[in-house]
Amino acid sequence: MATTRPAIYPASFEIIVPARNEADRLPEGLAALCQKAATLPLRTAILVVDSASTDATSHIVRNWPAGPVPVGLLRCRQPGKGIAVRAGLLATGAPFVGYCDADMATDLGAIDSALRLLAAGCGAVIGSRALAASEVEDRRSPARKVGATMFRILARGIVPGVTDTQCGFKFFSGPLARAAALPLRTAGFAFDIELIANCLRLGATLAEIPVCWRDVSGSTFSVRRHSAAAFRDMASIWLRSRIGGGGHVPAGRPPPPTRQELPSADMGRFAAGATTT
Repeated sequence: MATTRPAIYPASFEIIVPARNEADRLPEGLAALCQKAATLPLRTAILVVDSASTDATSHIVRNWPAGPVPVGLLRCRQPGKGIAVRAGLLATGAPFVGYCDADMATDLGAIDSALRLLAAGCGAVIGSRALAASEVEDRRSPARKVGATMFRILARGIVPGVTDTQCGFKFFSGPLARAAALPLRTAGFAFDIELIANCLRLGATLAEIPVCWRDVSGSTFSVRRHSAAAFRDMASIWLRSRIGGGGHVPAGRPPPPTRQELPSADMGRFAAGATTT
């Protein structure tokens, strides 16, 4: 894997964007994310993880114009969203980290809520389209809706109480994310379930937040090509959890980030941002 680091590093908050053949959608989504990140109370950097793209995804990121929010590139030779997110999380060093999809289907305003909860000590914050307060514009095909319903039912057997494992909008304390990502085995779209299970096994406090989500055309997930593999991955995750393998995640919660871990220039902005409504 080859990494191009952002121009200003380290940051207090790092956002991972996994991208496979996203040359068409990435410019608009990355611009929106940079615009939002520039308003946050923490020094923020973005790391795009190119998941073995065959289009101009990497070229777009390498040539991204300089701005207040640095954008870096990590290239993975092996495809798989789980591989990309794992590589991205392990490449971070910030006290707070997270990831969102390249299409920015989830309204980025929810990042503010996620940061407030992380600042209050919550280990993991995930967006959920299933909460009553969420606003969801869903234009998926009937086949995808049926598959998604079955997926949610099976996922509850692995991570009980989590209403939406697949929303591509998740944020964590940095130490927790890196500890949970290290033993991650699932390469494909079901990786979120294993990552959440690892966080819970580490003793993390998890919160779900409502989101505004719209169905954006151009998804790389295909019911025909990916469903069977996703369900096989779920079965493997469930089996490992039953036999106690679980990726060999050590027991106990990793130490949460403290204010002292933040660069001094960010400490005042962090405190202000944590209390903003």
